[in-house]
Amino acid sequence: MGIIKSTVRVGEKPPKEVVKRLKQAARRSINYTEEAPRSSPEALKEFAQLAAERNHRKKKQTITIRITPDVLESYKTMGSGYTGIMSDVLQYAVNNPSVLTAATK
Repeated sequence: MGIIKSTVRVGEKPPKEVVKRLKQAARRSINYTEEAPRSSPEALKEFAQLAAERNHRKKKQTITIRITPDVLESYKTMGSGYTGIMSDVLQYAVNNPSVLTAATK
């Protein structure tokens, strides 16, 4: 058994062969070893809590916002996923108060 890597670009579906390999891998039994032991119930609970916190931070809300047509067109030229880029820019501004200060002058 080895590691098989595949690259899937955003907006594209994975090739059928990749989906087939993933389904086959999901049916295989897990072989625990000394180097990769079974996780304790406490570790699994902690992992689930960390995953839930991460998912909560990544959760996005849908809003309506009014922006100028030229700004929207500029973002749309970035292609699929431009709304995520807009979100990243807003997040950067929130995390860097000097950006907000400069923008409100």
